[in-house]
Amino acid sequence: MFLIKEDDTNLSSLIEMLKAQSSEPFIVQEYLPAVRAGDKRIILVDGEPVGAINRVPAPNETRSNMHVGGRPEQIELSARDKEICDAIGPELKKRGLIFVGIDVIGDVLTEINVTSPTGVREVLKFGGADITALLWDAIEAERA
Repeated sequence: MFLIKEDDTNLSSLIEMLKAQSSEPFIVQEYLPAVRAGDKRIILVDGEPVGAINRVPAPNETRSNMHVGGRPEQIELSARDKEICDAIGPELKKRGLIFVGIDVIGDVLTEINVTSPTGVREVLKFGGADITALLWDAIEAERA
């Protein structure tokens, strides 16, 4: 992830570099200043929200991911978070996506993670659900 300002002269160089490295598409997203207060990771199992943490970026970092220094905090789901989960949960389940992590900054859904939905240990550490057990229950129910 790179934070590029509107008048940044490195934008064309960055696009050139990304295209040279891979033919895979890349994503451009508006910077949401609310990320300084945290990026909420919400874990869904079988389309239902089962836990969340707030990931606060380190002082000199744009990203809030924990592997780059983001600090996990305990947090509850807001009404807007629940609205987002209600809107996408049934579709995730319909597509067979049993274990998903979504990211919400402020009131905006910014990401749907189906390959690396981290945060399970942190939810449990803060007294939340045992998501691992819920995940295995959902997998076993699917196979039954």
